[in-house]
Amino acid sequence: MKKSELLVEIKKELDGREQERLSPWACLSRHAVRRKEDAEIDRGHRQNFSVDTDRILHSLAYSRYIDKTQVFYLIKNDHITHRVLHVQLVSKIARTVGRLLRLNEDLIEAIALGHDIGHTPFGHDGERFLSALCQAHNLGHCLHNIQGVKFLQEIERKGRGWNLSLQVLDGILCHDGELHSQALNPQKGKNFEKLDDEMASKEEDPSIDIRPMTLEGCVVRMSDTISYIGRDIEDAIRLGLIKRADIPKECSEILGDTNGKIVYSLVGTLLQTAWISPM
Repeated sequence: MKKSELLVEIKKELDGREQERLSPWACLSRHAVRRKEDAEIDRGHRQNFSVDTDRILHSLAYSRYIDKTQVFYLIKNDHITHRVLHVQLVSKIARTVGRLLRLNEDLIEAIALGHDIGHTPFGHDGERFLSALCQAHNLGHCLHNIQGVKFLQEIERKGRGWNLSLQVLDGILCHDGELHSQALNPQKGKNFEKLDDEMASKEEDPSIDIRPMTLEGCVVRMSDTISYIGRDIEDAIRLGLIKRADIPKECSEILGDTNGKIVYSLVGTLLQTAWISPM
């Protein structure tokens, strides 16, 4: 057997094992949907969502994360959180949750690494300024989740885009880390027409809460919030804007007073409420 044939057989075996290994609520790699047929994937050895992760990592938009700060900007401090670190933290937290819930970690990683790819410089202030300019010129709202999908789907590779799967693009569009929901349930049955409709609706009315089509997308959305709560506090303490003692007692007693304690507490609570028994 040729090497190329062997690698494809290995991928097929991995795809087959997913159904046995993953939760019934997980999104299997072979269920990935794309706008166009993709011979590179069909004849290659990498599973669908693993390819999406690689394409995001090698995109020009991903390389621009490095100069975008998370909350605090125009500050000369190498230890303040930048977007490139934030998305890695989201990916790590979400993959930890996904592993324990037996979800598809490749899909989680792709969504997590790409979820903020459309963010402007200067944090959310930059987005608000650009959005105001766009609205003044009848272009609708400028929203980073929509811009992320547009970059990856329509602008990268000189307009050819990366032909990412619907599940990944949907997770990026629906991550909405600024909308805090008490519970999330995947909105299944979407297609690319639905993705386009949701983008148009969201661009017109940013308050619309659109939900991910996969449980993996829901996990990333929750993990986005978990990742920045404690980290933003640590950045503020490092810059001398607040002291650790300023954290309200009723918050620190429940969540903790450091980023590590806060993340651990919130991940534990998420797992406690979302646990699906393997039995």
